[in-house]
Amino acid sequence: MKITYFEDAEGMSKHAATIFLQQLQQKKDLLVCAATGGSPTGLYAQLAAAYADDTALFEHLRILKLDEWGGIPMTDPNSCHAYLQAHLLAPLQVAADRYLAFNSEVADPLAECNRLQKELDRQGPIDCCILGLGKNGHLGFNEPAEFLQPDCHIAQLLPTTLQHNMAQSMSQRPTFGMTVGMRSILQSKKIILLISGKGKQTIIKKLLTQLVSTQLPASMLWLHGDVECLIDRGSVMG
Repeated sequence: MKITYFEDAEGMSKHAATIFLQQLQQKKDLLVCAATGGSPTGLYAQLAAAYADDTALFEHLRILKLDEWGGIPMTDPNSCHAYLQAHLLAPLQVAADRYLAFNSEVADPLAECNRLQKELDRQGPIDCCILGLGKNGHLGFNEPAEFLQPDCHIAQLLPTTLQHNMAQSMSQRPTFGMTVGMRSILQSKKIILLISGKGKQTIIKKLLTQLVSTQLPASMLWLHGDVECLIDRGSVMG
């Protein structure tokens, strides 16, 4: 894992965009697994600006939604779908046939996870996986546990995850999560881990010990050969 510190989130986001655009220039139909939340928002804004300068570069880009809150409408403004629609799909004009995603409103969530995994197996592996770091060390909804699920699965959300701003702002509480599994994440050709935001000092310290544990899912990234970990110093200090 290559770790780089930045004075602020803007510098972190600009560097992440540079890495991403280099990947996209090398492979126009890049399959990108996209996280939601505060940490990647600046990166997505940078990509929207790049799109305005060179729309052709993004014509074949494919987006995979990392996770979704279960038991809530897709139209909820705090759903992962709504976030990606606002920050990535609409700004980059990603058509529906280039968007792989969980549907949170299906009658059979397990079948939906299996459907997405089959589609990922068909189109993958992931070329570039954009991740944030949860306050409990989770990646997507791969929560700390005795063992981690390899494939797309239904996740039981821990209380710390349900304290996320997105969940707290919903009209109804999510009852579960749906997420890409650790096998698919670790099979990604390149991973960009963005760490920004308050309240993460403790989990950052644990991650930097390099001790790999299922109780800290993000620590599994130490087993990957190409991870860019970009850290906003404000998340370490505040």
